[in-house]
Amino acid sequence: MSDLADLKERLERLKHEAIEQIYLADSLPSLEQLRIQYLGKKGALTEILKGVGQLPADERPVIGRSVNSLKHDLGEALREREAVLRAQLEEERIASERIDVTLPGRRHPRGAMHPIQKGIHEMTAIFQQLGFLVAEGPEVEDEFHNFDALNIPPEHPARAMHDTFFFADGHLLRTHTSPVQIRAMQAMVKRGEEPPLAVVAPGRVYRCDYDMTHSPMFHQVEVFQVGSKLSMAHLKGILKFFLSSYFGRELPIRLRPSYFPFTEPSAEVDIGCVFCEGKGCRVCKQTGWLEVLGSGMIHPNVLKAVGIDHSQYSGFAFGLGVERLVMLKHGIPDLRLFFENDVRFLRRMGA
Repeated sequence: MSDLADLKERLERLKHEAIEQIYLADSLPSLEQLRIQYLGKKGALTEILKGVGQLPADERPVIGRSVNSLKHDLGEALREREAVLRAQLEEERIASERIDVTLPGRRHPRGAMHPIQKGIHEMTAIFQQLGFLVAEGPEVEDEFHNFDALNIPPEHPARAMHDTFFFADGHLLRTHTSPVQIRAMQAMVKRGEEPPLAVVAPGRVYRCDYDMTHSPMFHQVEVFQVGSKLSMAHLKGILKFFLSSYFGRELPIRLRPSYFPFTEPSAEVDIGCVFCEGKGCRVCKQTGWLEVLGSGMIHPNVLKAVGIDHSQYSGFAFGLGVERLVMLKHGIPDLRLFFENDVRFLRRMGA
């Protein structure tokens, strides 16, 4: 049978034993095991408390105070030891992470310009050499600048909902960079100036299309010049210079008759295949030619829409797809690679 003196003695022995082991603990897990061993639900202190019920009622409060005091002392000892062990761990971590300033610096991978942006810079730089001004315009357009002023009739398929992204208020995401041509000529007329005017306008455009060679968002470069006595010969000369400069070698070009509402006459522009050099391959479908862009002389109705006298001035214009030319220059098979943000592809292209 337990008596008061026996329980007090056991509590005192437990205190000395527990505190000694707590201060000898060399890790946080071992410290946690000691907490469970002495203060847990099945711990040593709980076992001692089982004998309290056998004491007289007037002696139980005495043991209760002793137990509470022991719990407090052990709790303090556990917290102090935990603080010491955590400080040791932090010192070890700092020591292990210390930087040796005498070692060579760590090399970080260099960033690179996105291939599309790089292509735009290369293309616009070529035209700037020829004296063309760089211009930009809004990506959210109205129908006048995107269609009407460019002589695109209301029944034209490009104005259908399945080809163009329309907003509820009648505005739209521009389908080409040609609206910049209209805005640049309007601005010139508003300033009271007369041609000549030569502009290159790169930017994003949007159409409802998505596959290996089409994206709902892509990039175009619009190029146009207005002046007196400009002809298809001037157009062909600019095209020849630009395409040979961009691909880094002399390229044969040809103009095939075509139709665009905003140019008359109009022509599709082909270059000698950059892969087989005109001999015929799978890419050029054995023809030796690759279609790269559309061009033509600015339609008189377009000049009229912006207030330029078409009887005195003429002009040429062409629009090219940036992705198309970058793919041909670098042999990229799938347009979607430009937009998937695969770091491996971007690193290779940015090298």
